Amino acid sequence: MIRFNQVSKRYPNGHMGLDQLTLHIKTGEMVFITGHSGAGKSTLLKLIMCMERPSSGQVHVGGQNLADLSSDDIPYLRRQVGVVFQNHQLLFDRTVFDNVALPLIINGTPPDEIGRRVRAALDKVGLLSREALYPIALSGGEQQRVGIARAVVHKPALLLADEPTGNLDPELSAEIMGLFEDFNRVGVTVIIASHDLPLIATLDHRMLTLDQGTLLRDGDQHG
Repeated sequence: MIRFNQVSKRYPNGHMGLDQLTLHIKTGEMVFITGHSGAGKSTLLKLIMCMERPSSGQVHVGGQNLADLSSDDIPYLRRQVGVVFQNHQLLFDRTVFDNVALPLIINGTPPDEIGRRVRAALDKVGLLSREALYPIALSGGEQQRVGIARAVVHKPALLLADEPTGNLDPELSAEIMGLFEDFNRVGVTVIIASHDLPLIATLDHRMLTLDQGTLLRDGDQHG
C-alpha cells in the first residue's frame, strides 16, 4: 500500500524532516508512527498526501509513484485518503451534517447519496442524533468524532491521523483509538502519528519510532 524508498525531506530552513527513510506498510495494516516533537511524524503523513514533496527518494501509494503525479492528479489521490487532524478543523458556522457532507459535495456526489452516506458515517461514530447541531454544542471528544466521520464518509482505502487524541483525556483517547480499530477491521489501512505511548502500548499494532527523521525502531507485531 505505502512504500518509502530512501526518502529524505530537507526544508528550506535546513531542518531535515526525514533522512533516508525506507519502510513498507501493507494494505489493511494499522500502524502507529511515534517519536519526539520534530521527529518527522507529520512530514511522513504530508508526503503520503502530497502536501509536501520529498527532496530525494521515492514514495509509492497504492502502487503509484507520487513523483509521477501532476498537480492535477493530486486531488484524485486525496479523494482516496481520509485525514483526521488534532484540532479537527471543523467549520463552526456549519452543522455537524454539513461538516461531514463537505468532502462529498466537493467530489460531486449526488444529493440523495450524500444524505445516506453522511448518516451512515455519523452512525458509525455514534453521533447520528447530533446531525443538526453546530460543533460549538459538542464536547471535544464529539468534535473529534465528527472529524473522523468526515474523514471516512467517502470510504477511503487509507486513513491518516495526526495526533488525533492530543487534546483528549485518556478515556476519550481510548474510545477514539477504538473507532480507528473498527475501520481497520473492515479493511481500511490506518496510519496514526501519536506520542501517546501509554495508550499505544495497550494496542496490538505495529509501531514505527522516528528519531530526527530516521527510523529508530520498527516494532512489527506481524512478523
